[in-house]
Amino acid sequence: MASNVSCRTKSVACERSGHTAVVSENVLFVWGGYVSVADHEVFLPNDEIWLYDLESGLWEKFNMGGEIPPSMSGSCGCILNGHMYIFGGCGDTGQTNEHYSVNLHDDKYCWKKIRHHSGLLPTPRDKLSCWVYKSSIIYFGGYGHKLLRAIDNPMTFIVDEASWVEDIYWGWNNEVHVFDSRAKSWNKPKTFGQAPAPRAAHASATIGNKGYVCGGRKMETRTSDIHCLDLDSWTWTEIVPTTAVPLGRSWHTLTAVLDTSLFLFGGLSVDSRPLSDGWMFDLKTKGWTEMKHSNMDKPRLWHTACLGRDSDVIVFGGSHDDIILVDSGHSNDTLVFQTQPYSFVRLCVDFIASNANMFQTQLACLPPRLRQAVEKRMTFF
Repeated sequence: MASNVSCRTKSVACERSGHTAVVSENVLFVWGGYVSVADHEVFLPNDEIWLYDLESGLWEKFNMGGEIPPSMSGSCGCILNGHMYIFGGCGDTGQTNEHYSVNLHDDKYCWKKIRHHSGLLPTPRDKLSCWVYKSSIIYFGGYGHKLLRAIDNPMTFIVDEASWVEDIYWGWNNEVHVFDSRAKSWNKPKTFGQAPAPRAAHASATIGNKGYVCGGRKMETRTSDIHCLDLDSWTWTEIVPTTAVPLGRSWHTLTAVLDTSLFLFGGLSVDSRPLSDGWMFDLKTKGWTEMKHSNMDKPRLWHTACLGRDSDVIVFGGSHDDIILVDSGHSNDTLVFQTQPYSFVRLCVDFIASNANMFQTQLACLPPRLRQAVEKRMTFF
């Protein structure tokens, strides 16, 4: 049910789940999603975008124009060359396979519907993920519908036996579709190796020419397996961890924080519990390590996570209840996870901030180059 939702305060983005968020030039951009009102899904306005300045901690809302997408949740969003792209999602008319982009840095926030020049669009779907590599966006998985005659491989599309209308069937897929942003073309590459099982509400991250996917839901199963797709050779490899693994989950996030590390946060467990645990996966050792963090009392699912400065992960929104059983519990908190040890500059800033009366004296004692670095970073910390 589409509707305008009034925020509790005009200075902060509304509570939401299933939204899209990206970070560019130290600003978090948030669009779409939904909240639950009286057992109904109410989609957030599609003609506005919220900006959160990661240095000042202030929100600002801007109106959007152009070919505005329908109000949706579960779209797959990413950033490429200063443009935010969204594909798929679910709105009042069900899942879509429409594709849109918006320039985030011309101050116009004008949506454009992408009309491809060649290739075939993926079928309608939501709760999918993507990797950005060179000038392409590679989409993986999701939950959506196909005509019965288009279901030609049960290994790539698992039918949801509870959902079908005449010759239209819903289900989970593990398809790989590539959109070339320069040629505005689609293709479906032939992949090699053992592909992950079809899934939705999983999480993905990109490091170099590798796309990683972790967990997700297939029918009533939620997993924590991790797979890698080489984006040059299109070869799948399952990564077998050398340590204990996180609980199986869906609606979580996976963020590349270093060239060899992935950060997993939150989600919905196999037994439908909202999760607040955070884990680091080391691609060299193939080991998971659970992180102790200050947000253990803030479970989240169907939130977003973006990489900020100094390998900080910025989590926004999501639900802190089981959204399948409970129609409330959406949040608009911004959580910051410091995945790497403090740098010396950050330690200096924290020390000065906690000793305000001594600020001028302490600052004057620092070497000139370090003093300049501290002054530059003060607004962020």
